[in-house]
Amino acid sequence: MKVNILIADDDSSIRSLLKFILTKEGYIVYEAADGEQASHILTQSHIHLAVIDIMMPIKNGLELCQEIRHQYDIPILLLTAKGELIDKEKGYSSGTDDYLVKPFEPKELLFRIKALLRRYQLVFSNYIRLGDITIDRESYVVKHESTIIDLPLKEFQLLTQLAENAGRIYTRDQLIQLIWGIDYSGDTRTVDVHIKRLRERFAPYDNQFIITTVRGLGYKLEVLA
Repeated sequence: MKVNILIADDDSSIRSLLKFILTKEGYIVYEAADGEQASHILTQSHIHLAVIDIMMPIKNGLELCQEIRHQYDIPILLLTAKGELIDKEKGYSSGTDDYLVKPFEPKELLFRIKALLRRYQLVFSNYIRLGDITIDRESYVVKHESTIIDLPLKEFQLLTQLAENAGRIYTRDQLIQLIWGIDYSGDTRTVDVHIKRLRERFAPYDNQFIITTVRGLGYKLEVLA
């Protein structure tokens, strides 16, 4: 499978260098000179990973990072000259998965990208396994061994979203945007209702995984088997 990587940096020489390094490794590269252009690319193309500079015009890297984290489920690497501890704290608080300071070694950039892709590998597979339970993303089928578990579409999408990154906490607002879309006019209680239904449906399989409520934050799925 070809991996599409977005590079968002206002320095054209950095973009050219990154494109050279990444295309040599077989990645497909999309370039953006500012955060706004990067946002547009994300809506038009299937991006698997984003490499983002912090200091960009129109929309800076931290704003872009927050936007990606709320609307997409892809790994983010901040690549920036801002190397102070407070800058890293802001970066991770904005939702980045990793942080690399310029100037950088190309080999280090590549192994960090590969590590992020491995961490998110469930996202790129048609099958997600939760113990003996298999989620087929392509056919919208959930099975426990050979038994099919019927799920309405939204419940299937919600389960898949949580399972793609087991252990990650999703807020109700994030789940609304990811499953129901940013134009959804209802409230976040919809998430609670669907979580309750999922828990009821999978109660016979509670030794495989659980959906945990993280008080004051949201929900996460934990694999037990």
